[in-house]
Amino acid sequence: MNKVFIFCVICVTGLAGVRAQGPATVTSAEIFLRLKKLNVLGTVLYVAAHPDDENSRLIAYMAKDRLYRTGYLSMTRGDGGQNLIGDEQGVELGLIRTQEMMAARRVDGADQFFSRAFDFGFSKSTEEALKTWDKEKALSDVVWVIRKFQPDVIITRFPPDSRAGHGHHSASAVLAHEAYDAAADPSRFPEQFKYGVKPWKAKRVLWNSFNFGPGFNTTSEDQMKIDVGGYNPILGKSYGELAAISRTNHKSQGAALIPARGESMEYFNLVAGDPAHNDPMEGVVTTWDRVPNGDEIGLLVDQVIKDYSLLAPEKSVPGLVGVYKAILQLPDGYWKTQKLKEVRDLITDCSGLWLEALVRAPYTVRGDSLAVNFVVNDRLGADMVVAGFGVADVDTTLNQRLSPDKNFSFTRSILVSPRKDLTQPYWLAEPMSPGHFNVSDQRLIGDPLSAPAYLASFRITVDGLPLNFTRPVQYKHTDAVKGELYEPLTVLPRATAQFDPELLVFTDGEKKEFDAVVQDRTGHGHPPALGLTAATALSIQSAGGGAIADPSWTAKPAGTGTAVVSVDGVFDENGRKDTAMELRTIAYEHIPRIDYFRPAMEKFTIAGIKTAGHRIGYIEGAGDKVPAALQQMGYEVVTLREKDLVSAAYLQQFDAIIAGVRAYDVHPGLMARHDALMEYVKGGGNLIVQYNRDGLGQMKTTIGPYPFAVANIRVTDENAKVNFLVPDHKVLNYPNKITDGDFDGWIQERGIYFAGQTDTAYQAVLSMKDPGESDQKGSLVIANYGKGVFVYTGLVFFRELPAGVPGAYRLIANIIALNQKKAF
Repeated sequence: MNKVFIFCVICVTGLAGVRAQGPATVTSAEIFLRLKKLNVLGTVLYVAAHPDDENSRLIAYMAKDRLYRTGYLSMTRGDGGQNLIGDEQGVELGLIRTQEMMAARRVDGADQFFSRAFDFGFSKSTEEALKTWDKEKALSDVVWVIRKFQPDVIITRFPPDSRAGHGHHSASAVLAHEAYDAAADPSRFPEQFKYGVKPWKAKRVLWNSFNFGPGFNTTSEDQMKIDVGGYNPILGKSYGELAAISRTNHKSQGAALIPARGESMEYFNLVAGDPAHNDPMEGVVTTWDRVPNGDEIGLLVDQVIKDYSLLAPEKSVPGLVGVYKAILQLPDGYWKTQKLKEVRDLITDCSGLWLEALVRAPYTVRGDSLAVNFVVNDRLGADMVVAGFGVADVDTTLNQRLSPDKNFSFTRSILVSPRKDLTQPYWLAEPMSPGHFNVSDQRLIGDPLSAPAYLASFRITVDGLPLNFTRPVQYKHTDAVKGELYEPLTVLPRATAQFDPELLVFTDGEKKEFDAVVQDRTGHGHPPALGLTAATALSIQSAGGGAIADPSWTAKPAGTGTAVVSVDGVFDENGRKDTAMELRTIAYEHIPRIDYFRPAMEKFTIAGIKTAGHRIGYIEGAGDKVPAALQQMGYEVVTLREKDLVSAAYLQQFDAIIAGVRAYDVHPGLMARHDALMEYVKGGGNLIVQYNRDGLGQMKTTIGPYPFAVANIRVTDENAKVNFLVPDHKVLNYPNKITDGDFDGWIQERGIYFAGQTDTAYQAVLSMKDPGESDQKGSLVIANYGKGVFVYTGLVFFRELPAGVPGAYRLIANIIALNQKKAF
């Protein structure tokens, strides 16, 4: 029996340094800017396809200079991209990019929205994107956001055609244009109206044309243009600088911008609606005149602004209370709701009011009690009385006048209901469809995040005005290095389950052992037992036979293909059965900790894989799970650092050296190790380089022994026919016979960033193409050099191997064996 050990950190990186979003703090200057915003009643919605598609400079300008309520609707959460900071892929990458978007919006001051569309990877056509997303469903989401947000102007990042460069990009423009009409049509998506929205007609739709360099310039001087490069003295930054800070939050994509200062023109084309010649908001009333009886409120706000003191902002509280009362007298409507919220937030900031609701640990369990500590501090001494606190179904009435700059705290315990929803991103709560998430609750659609596990309410009377404030219940602690940190509160089930490793690969029919661990989250000292479902093509056994507490299980293949073992249930000490999910945690220092739950499953790949060669040196790339897959195949994998790549003599111990995806991007020093790597190949080694983007399109790229260019060529159809150009080539025959069947079951795509403009020394082994295109031959190119061999491949092994695709394992085994001497 062969027991495989792969030590996997469960998507946790730097947990001790994780930041959650604590109470926001603002300066007196920022308060002044927001006071001015009270007199601006205009709304702009920007629409594109992915996180980091947005024009951050334009958004910052609209939100911080023009002071419009500005929003960004991203059709997807970026699930299909690549990850430069970790190994998360798919929905987990989408979770990271969602939080990065929220961090970006906290910089530029805009609101964030998402549709239910799933980023299924690069798409070459609008039609494919709309079909995969389910166009009508995606359109309904855009209409819903428009009806809720009520934009005066809608701006798209991309045109609806091939100039957009990506099917998702062009599809976002198509949907924005169609939603402009549909949102105003009461016969379209009428089921939305019962949730409080009404038909809404924006003034116009504009395309924000772009100049991304030679061949990608869609601007012209006959288009409407505005300068968005100004400097904001209140913030101490230009809008180009704000944009750079905003974009830097997209760390998983390496999307940082160089801060721009000085004039910066943005160009616009009219797509639909009323023409505009000088300004996107031309013809839109953006003052209180747009609200019946609103002119008096504008005068009240003017007076608050005139009297505002940077040194004593609390003196503005009575005036703001007067503004709030005046707005309360208006008929119900969009701007009444929005401006009441703005005034309430300004009262908080002008008074220095500090509110937080804290717990002693970041996790709580269904059925447990939870102590919540409410803290209030009237730091600048405004007239305030605490009337009560509330959380869940527990409410406390008080009449406590606050003393200036003194903490008032109050603790109440609540019962976490056994039926309390788990803390789960709402778009993952239901099983997803191939092209979109399923969300049954219409009211959640468009929201960037789920509501916190618990919201605490603070009822406070300010200068005679009763107000209700809410804050998320959070865990706060102090790290010895990083200081005060906030983390979200997560509600757990009674038990969770986890498999280790998550994937077993069978190469020769041997038994392998895996652990199925159930964790008792109640702390009651009764470890629950686990039952597993049976799986076809496998023989599963455990020492206790069935529902046991022993975590060790063995699996022996009884067929070929792939199989899954999942949790059947867990049993408490009384024999009652409950469902156990796997808790997944993603944590990086630049975003709050993310917890989510998924079915606990063990994946098996049974492929009859033969290997030749044993010891592999691996240069880690971005988001790399390939080393763990290679270990599953029986290889000894040694991680190589740049300092290890100096001596070709040292490298000769390895049967193959593999560079991970984008290794040359994330390790710039690799270029300086080129000579040693080539000496390794020349002496009989096998250097395998997975896709890179360094020097994209340039023949001078120093990766292989002979010139070739890394090209922006990809085959996105994961089912594309693969042709064997050299059927008798060793890579297709030893030690595994590669057939058409080895390309069945691939996910997301065939390959990306193929080799192009190759030297004649390279031999292309495969060809493939997307529908309607010509054959692409750069997915796998091989060159002999000295006694060894060099391989460049754009095939997405980094996706296929973790997904357990059998043919991908067989093919990578053959690539690794290319320099082995045994004849085939």
